[in-house]
Amino acid sequence: MTRKERWQRLLDLLVERGGLEVEPAAELLGVSAATIRRDLDQLAEQQMLVRTRGGAAPHGVSYELPLRYRTSRRAAEKGRISEAVAALIAPGEVIGLTGGTTTTEVARALAARPDLATGSPALTVVTNALNIAGELVIRPQFKIVLTGGVARPQSYELTGPLAQQVLGQLSMDTAVVGVDAFDPADGAATRHEDEAAMNRLLCERARRVVVAADSSKLGVRAFARICATDAVDVLVTDTGLPETVAKAFAEAGVDVRRV
Repeated sequence: MTRKERWQRLLDLLVERGGLEVEPAAELLGVSAATIRRDLDQLAEQQMLVRTRGGAAPHGVSYELPLRYRTSRRAAEKGRISEAVAALIAPGEVIGLTGGTTTTEVARALAARPDLATGSPALTVVTNALNIAGELVIRPQFKIVLTGGVARPQSYELTGPLAQQVLGQLSMDTAVVGVDAFDPADGAATRHEDEAAMNRLLCERARRVVVAADSSKLGVRAFARICATDAVDVLVTDTGLPETVAKAFAEAGVDVRRV
């Protein structure tokens, strides 16, 4: 197991258990306690966790892993979802992409489409995600519009009044939205109010709203609401979505696509 893989596993365990102790973590990962102590010290230096006596704890109740440590979760499902979402986009569209692991995969799937290899532009992409803009800007056939704002290091998203001011002046054909939760009764939501405000405005400025989310995020709630369920046109998810939840979304007027 490499150091990167070990760190990923430690952070996953921290989220799952709400805390870590050195000796059990060392036994679980098959390494020495000294190695785990060094790992935890280095992760604490990066403000990924808080060191405690004998272990580590998350950064309070709003703890969230930075994007780079969440990309490997449910990777197969996110790959299928991103391909299906990318297939919904027509050449020449103006699309909006929020930040997040699934929307980042959507951006990569769009970049890989042969029919979008040329054009002037083949797509116009509006995003508040620094990493998405960075990946797509090298594609000369894509016009990239990046909002201003204050960057969140956990998600690479730009938020705040500057970002909202730019976004409020733009119109889009399709908004592709990543969420932390989407419930038929409570709507789409995320953990952070600043990101929710940006995502809400993106939805309001688009003719069509597509939520891209794996099934673990469906039928659950999160702190900050993005939009009501009936504001979403299409939900693209995986086959793990229970039939009862899929039916509830359909009854609310959402086109549910399980891939």
